[in-house]
Amino acid sequence: MATDYDTPRKTDDDLNEDSIEELKARRNDKSTSTVDVDEFEQAEGLELPGADLSNEELSVRVLPRQADEFTCMSCFLVHHRSQLAAEKNGHPICRDCAA
Repeated sequence: MATDYDTPRKTDDDLNEDSIEELKARRNDKSTSTVDVDEFEQAEGLELPGADLSNEELSVRVLPRQADEFTCMSCFLVHHRSQLAAEKNGHPICRDCAA
């Protein structure tokens, strides 16, 4: 696509000075565009609370705790050693739980 470099360009100040009528017209144009969504397809993907998920399988790869990680004895989450705040009764505590 050819570009005419001699045409005047709008500066940031010009862009901010759009008339109210132009802004209203743009807003109306954006609000009129709608998407046709099939309600049946949309509802088919919803999971209901208490739904039977016994036939579902998870595909999550679990890694063992690394040498530079610890398990907080308060929240039982695995953190990096940089998150170690203190030890209570010989058990590591993370910064979040210590705060």
